[in-house]
Amino acid sequence: MNFSAQTERVGDGACVIAVSGEADLYTSPEFKRHVTEAIAGGIRSIVVDLTEATFIDSTALGVLTRARKRLSPAHGRIVVVVTDRNIRKVFEVTGLDRIFPLYESRDAALRNGGGSTSGLH
Repeated sequence: MNFSAQTERVGDGACVIAVSGEADLYTSPEFKRHVTEAIAGGIRSIVVDLTEATFIDSTALGVLTRARKRLSPAHGRIVVVVTDRNIRKVFEVTGLDRIFPLYESRDAALRNGGGSTSGLH
């Protein structure tokens, strides 16, 4: 399987989960583990960096939407870094681009609220 995920804490209550390879039916359990452990560890602001991702399917999108639902009561959020045109299209076609803020770079995501939980509503 061509997949890996790495979690990096970037601030108080914030982390980046960098995904590379294919986030699909077979690899989504590993992706879900990273997200679930982050939330269980007190993370309330997650940047999912898909810069190195080559594919994402509905199973991985389901991981994101369930995580968003878990974070909502704590005023948390998930933002997504998408540089691949085809992966961005998946978010647009499913309407998830209206639910998850999409950014072109990790720096932009962190600058626009992905790096802390302060000021989030």
